[in-house]
Amino acid sequence: MQLNVFSLITQRAILMVVLAATHQPLGAYLANTFSSTRHLRVERLLYRAGGVDPDADQRWQVYLRSLLAFTAVSLVLVFGLQLAQGVLPFNEGHQGVDPWVAMNTAVSFVTNTNWQTYSPELTLGFGVQMAVLAVQNFLSAGVGIAVVVALIRGITRSERTTVGNFWVDLSRACYRVLLPLSVVAAVVLMISGVIQNWGGTIIHTIATGAAQTIPGGPVASQEAVKLLGTNGGGYFNANSAHPFENPNAFSSLFEVLLLLVIPFALPAMYGRMVGDKRQGYTIVSVMAAFWIGSTALMSWATAGSGAPLGEGFEQRLGVAPSTIFATATTLTSTGAVNVAHDSLPPLAGGMLMLNMMLGEVAPGGVGSGLYGMLVLALVAVFIAGLMVGRTPEFLGKKIAARQMKLVAIYILITPILALTGTAVTVAIPGLAASAPASGPHGFSEILYAFTSAANNNGSAFGGITTSGPGLATLLAVVMLLGRIVPIAVILALAGSLGTQRKVPTTAGTVPTSGPLFAVLLGGVSLILTALTYFPALALGPAAEGLLR
Repeated sequence: MQLNVFSLITQRAILMVVLAATHQPLGAYLANTFSSTRHLRVERLLYRAGGVDPDADQRWQVYLRSLLAFTAVSLVLVFGLQLAQGVLPFNEGHQGVDPWVAMNTAVSFVTNTNWQTYSPELTLGFGVQMAVLAVQNFLSAGVGIAVVVALIRGITRSERTTVGNFWVDLSRACYRVLLPLSVVAAVVLMISGVIQNWGGTIIHTIATGAAQTIPGGPVASQEAVKLLGTNGGGYFNANSAHPFENPNAFSSLFEVLLLLVIPFALPAMYGRMVGDKRQGYTIVSVMAAFWIGSTALMSWATAGSGAPLGEGFEQRLGVAPSTIFATATTLTSTGAVNVAHDSLPPLAGGMLMLNMMLGEVAPGGVGSGLYGMLVLALVAVFIAGLMVGRTPEFLGKKIAARQMKLVAIYILITPILALTGTAVTVAIPGLAASAPASGPHGFSEILYAFTSAANNNGSAFGGITTSGPGLATLLAVVMLLGRIVPIAVILALAGSLGTQRKVPTTAGTVPTSGPLFAVLLGGVSLILTALTYFPALALGPAAEGLLR
C-alpha cells in the first residue's frame, strides 16, 4: 500500500476550505452564546432545580470549587453505574464492569481523555454507553469550553474579581453548542452509513453465504459528540477503524472535520470577545501552520520509511486518510483512531507523540487547545518584553512574577506527569498486565501511553495491557492530575488578570497580532517542547528509526 499524494493534498484542501468558511460564523455564534445575558427556558429549569443563581458571577476560587465538585460527583456516578450495570436496563446481558477498569474509565471519561482499557462492545450495554459515557462526552467537553471562556473574561475585564458562572457556562456549552451540532453531525453520519439501531446487525458473507450477528447500537449519536467534543472514546474496540463507525471515504473526512471545527472556531470567538479580530487570526494562523506542517511531516515519515505499509492501516480507504486522521486526533486531544498507531513506522509514531507533546494546541481540544495557546502567548510576550527591557503586557494587562509562576506551573505539570509515569513503569516491569515490547519500541509504547494520559488525549500506541490494577491506577492518577491542575492554574490566571487595571498601549508595547508575533509564538511552542521531551523521544522512536 502506497501513499496517494493527490488524495492527501485534495482531502487536506477540502478541510482547509470548509474550516475557513466556518471559522468566523461559528466563532461569532460562540462569542454571542457566552456574552449573552439571556437564559433559555430549559436552562432556567436546571438552574432552579440546582439552586443556582444564573446572574451571579463567581470569583475564580468559587468557579474552581464548583468545577471540582461537579467533577467529583461525575466520577462517583460514572464509576458506580458501571459497577451496577448488571441490574440496569438495556445492559444487553453484560454484568458489572471490573472495578479497576470501571475506575480507570470513570476518570478517563470525566477528564475528557476517553482512554479505554476494555473492549466496549464486549463490556458495555446500550444503557451505560448512552446514559453514562455519551453524557460525559458532552459534559467533559463543556467544562473545557467553560474554562477558556473564564480565561478570556479575565483578560478582558478590568479591576473585577469575578470570571463568570461555571454552571451557566457549562449549560450553554452543552445545550447551545455541543447538542445542536451533535444532532446535525449524527444525521450526516447516519446518511453516510454509520449505524444507529437498537440491536445487532446481521452480516451475510458473500463468499460462503454464512451469516453472523455483529453488535450494533446507537453509534452515530455517540460518534458525533465523541468527535465534536474531542473526546475520542469509540463505541467499538476498533474505534473509527470499525466500518460501523467509519464506513467510507466521505465519513472519514467528515469525522476529521468534526474533530477540528470547534477548536479552529474558538480563536474567532476569542478575537470577538477581546474586541480585536486580529488577535484571533494570529492564534488560528499558528494553529493552522502546526496542523499543516504536522500532516506533511506525518505523511513523509509514513511514506518515506521504506517499510511496507499494510498491517494496521485502513485497507478500505488507503494511507492518506489514515495520516490525516492520526494527525488530527493527536493534535486535538481526541484519541479516536482509524489506524493502529503501534503499526506505524517509528518516526511516524514519534510524530504523533510530538503532536501531543506540543500541548495539543494545533488546534487542541475544545477549550483546552485555546487556553494552552494563550498561555504560550504569555510566554512569548514575556520573552519579547525582556528583549526590549520593558514589563511585558498582554492586551493591556501586565505580566508580572505572579502570572509567570502560574504559566511555569502550567507548562511543567504535563511533562512531569508524562515522564514520571513513564519512568515508574520502566523501573517496575511488573506494573503492566502484559509486558511491552523490548528495546526502543517497548519504551515508545510506555512513553506514548503516559503522554496520551497526561495530555488527556486517550489514543493508544498498543502493545501493553493497561487493565491491571497497577497501571490502571497510575494512568488514572496521571489523567486526573493532567486535567485538574492545568485547569486550576488557568482559573487562577484568569482571576489574577481580571483584577488588574488595563494599561494604555504605548510605543513600547509588544503587538500581539500580526506575522511577527505569530512566528515568535510558534517558535516558543517548538522550543519548549524540544527542551522538555527531546531526550525521551531520542530513547524511543528516534532510536528505533535509526536501528531500522
